[in-house]
Amino acid sequence: MRVVFMGTPAFAVPSLRKLAAAHDVALVLTRPDAVRSRGKKLEPSPVKEAALGLGLPVMEANRMTPEVLDALRAAEADIFCVAAYGCILPDEVLTMAPHGCVNVHASLLPRWRGAAPIQRSILEGDAETGVSIMRIGHGVDTGAYCAQASCPVPGKSADELTAELAELGGELLVSTLPAIADGSAVWTEQDESLVTHAAKIVKAELRLDPTVSAQSNERRVLASSDAAPARCIVAGKPVRIMRAAVASHAPCLTGGVCFMSDKRLSLACADDVLEVTSIKPDGKREMDAASFCAGIREETAGWGKLA
Repeated sequence: MRVVFMGTPAFAVPSLRKLAAAHDVALVLTRPDAVRSRGKKLEPSPVKEAALGLGLPVMEANRMTPEVLDALRAAEADIFCVAAYGCILPDEVLTMAPHGCVNVHASLLPRWRGAAPIQRSILEGDAETGVSIMRIGHGVDTGAYCAQASCPVPGKSADELTAELAELGGELLVSTLPAIADGSAVWTEQDESLVTHAAKIVKAELRLDPTVSAQSNERRVLASSDAAPARCIVAGKPVRIMRAAVASHAPCLTGGVCFMSDKRLSLACADDVLEVTSIKPDGKREMDAASFCAGIREETAGWGKLA
């Protein structure tokens, strides 16, 4: 099949690579170079880097201008495939290719429509999540889907789960395209009564809190990212908790107390203890719990939520 691919972040790269190995990718559309790290230098999107490495033609666009529409028509694609492109597509684009426009969405629709399906599945303690191959409609992730694949959620960080779902989505997309092309794909309309919305994560949601359960705080650590880190105050120091888990053998502590012993850092929560294994104090590098504890004289101290 002749395909136009639209995508921007790392999540979309496996879909592009798998499409390029199995089909003729006529054009890759991605968002323009942007400041993507702490520096001020413009950087290409992960999809642009991958496309150039594969020798594919690339066009950068953050909206559907007449020039972009002309390029899409000239590609003469059988189908448009989208994975986290980050741009609203008008009806003209959705109907331009003979087999339409399909999207790789990182959830088991109708659960988790919206901007942050992976983080929301972690925060809510979902047992599983997955990917859906769906039609793009006028609402946010409202289109019918024709294929889904699932994977377990517990214990995985947002980065780990994103990488797993990216691979799963690419495989599902490529395996589903023949059925879409020959008309044998079965499309399922979403049950509106089962819809949940994956709103964008805000920083305040991921601040650790001694008044909630240790499991809730563990999920905040797993769901965290550079954009919305899991932060708190430990022994008077503002820190980011990089890795932590509910302790299997924990000291008996009152919520809001932290215990530093045997090179371990334990944060007492409302019901149990969160054991920290990696931590990043503000203005310093990431370090293991033992290194952090070495700089604290007391065996016990307080910890709390950032204001």
